Amino acid sequence: MKKIYQILLVAAAGAMCACSDFLDPYPSANRSEDYVLQSPTAMQGLIGKCYDYMSQNYNNNEGAYLDCATDNAVRTSPTDVIRRFATGITSPTNDPFVTYWERNYQGIYNVNMFLKDDRGLNMRYMLDPHLDELLRNRLLGEAYALRAWFQWDLLQKFGGRGTDGQMLGYPILLEPIKIWQMSPEQIRNLDIKRNTYDECVAQILADCDMAYQYLPIAHRDFLVSNQDDLRVLGAQNWGRLDGITTVAIKAQVYLTWASPRFNPNGDETRWRKAAEYAKQVMDFKMTVDNVSGGFEVSRKVDWFDPNNPCIIYASRYKSGNDDMERAFYPGSFQGNGTMGATQDLVDAFGMADGYPVGKSPRYAYDPQNPYVNRDPRFYSVIFYNGRSVVTGTTSKTYTFENWSNGGKDAAGATSKNSLTNYHIKKFVYMGVNWSESSVNRMPHAKFFIRWAHMVLAFAEAANQAVGPNTPIDGLTAREAISYLRSRTTYDGAEGIKSDPYLDQVALMGKDAFDKFLRDERRIETCFEGTWFFDLRRWTTTLGELNREVHGAEVTRKDNGDYEYDLGHVIEKRSFSSAYLPIPYREMLNLKGLVQNEGWENWQ
Repeated sequence: MKKIYQILLVAAAGAMCACSDFLDPYPSANRSEDYVLQSPTAMQGLIGKCYDYMSQNYNNNEGAYLDCATDNAVRTSPTDVIRRFATGITSPTNDPFVTYWERNYQGIYNVNMFLKDDRGLNMRYMLDPHLDELLRNRLLGEAYALRAWFQWDLLQKFGGRGTDGQMLGYPILLEPIKIWQMSPEQIRNLDIKRNTYDECVAQILADCDMAYQYLPIAHRDFLVSNQDDLRVLGAQNWGRLDGITTVAIKAQVYLTWASPRFNPNGDETRWRKAAEYAKQVMDFKMTVDNVSGGFEVSRKVDWFDPNNPCIIYASRYKSGNDDMERAFYPGSFQGNGTMGATQDLVDAFGMADGYPVGKSPRYAYDPQNPYVNRDPRFYSVIFYNGRSVVTGTTSKTYTFENWSNGGKDAAGATSKNSLTNYHIKKFVYMGVNWSESSVNRMPHAKFFIRWAHMVLAFAEAANQAVGPNTPIDGLTAREAISYLRSRTTYDGAEGIKSDPYLDQVALMGKDAFDKFLRDERRIETCFEGTWFFDLRRWTTTLGELNREVHGAEVTRKDNGDYEYDLGHVIEKRSFSSAYLPIPYREMLNLKGLVQNEGWENWQ
């Protein structure tokens, strides 16, 4: 190991002559700074380019694959970087997260170029003075919102306790630093340090507040009173950050900041703030956005509609796309089986009446027939042994065969089958069948912030602040979570309408309801790339993260029945730190950075 480390150190030392990637300039050598400062089109381009830095789907290491570093899922490939990270054999040369550090700072650089000396605000974009003012204000608001967005992503991914014992965030950069004009020695001597976690929170909140002053509350035509203003406002800007998104960001920031790992002094005002901001977003969707007839609380989430009313903020979409289907279907259905759900996640789904597995007064649970009478949400999220689905435009039936003694979809039958004997249905469009002469593909986007996320944030924060049955701004945590449990599933099936278990657990007090809410969050957000961070903000020890994950071992008997071993161990999580590492290259290039604890050999 010592020799390997020395080799890595020598290889990395050569990178010290290069610029630090997160300070590299944009646009590029093709566009000088003077050109950008004089061109309205290029100045707008600084803002527009930022949206290209955002993920457009879930098949990446900050989306579905990040769940494979939790107890929700397992990556199939033994050499995959996330799987290696989850099992404790990652290295500086296989850092799955370095690209996100660089991307976020590229976005921040663009924004700082726009904001410096009010360059973007003083630019003339349109001949009509009124429309020009509207556009300038919108772009200014977007700039602050984008900086808040990228900073929040940095804080969530890289914030943590440093090797110096301090809770640290990221280096706050509010100026576009001209790194390309510096020598390697000047770069190494830059006074760039990680700000404290609290300082980063304050900066994100301040940028959100600035953005809110200038942005329309939402990009909707019906919210624009003067129809001539639709030239620069309205629904044509769907996919750009708006005012209500900045409120949602604040709710998420406060929720994390209030959580045990980041709130050592137990400041309860943070919980209330999180609840209040989440409720503000909920109210907007229920009382304003609903005016146009678009949003309904009970309406299902349609993952193939980039304009779905449940969206608070989503990425630009990829049209005619089958990335998720290719990623999740097993090899025998021309997919790649890149990951599989764990038995641990399957067990989190209760029974059809809303009670946990084994506690339902109505539905008995049989571990040898485990998929009967389950929570209706389960069937819209996970494919399991014996599940038959209708695919394609010609309604062809595909049945999952996950038994180890001959099943075509079983673990090990092909390198493109899940290791857990579960495959992922969430995000999968059932109209795709590659055996048809004309393959029907649908748009895919990443729904960064959904109605459900705000409901979960409100319920958790309100419960921590006042308990499950005391209202905040007219709503209780129990009432909020009932929205999600009763909602129509992704498949269009009826949710849990009669819900005595919800009422019972709400009477058991704050701690019991918090545990219940964590399961609800797990069910609702699985494979969206958020569970990884939820586990870390809740836990205080590594032992809570370093656990075995399980799959289903299925055997087919001679009579056609199945025998299930639902405690089959797939692998064990092995984390040396609850935090992600600051990229090794940045630790070499910038001597003022402090590494997160647990990554002492990455500095």
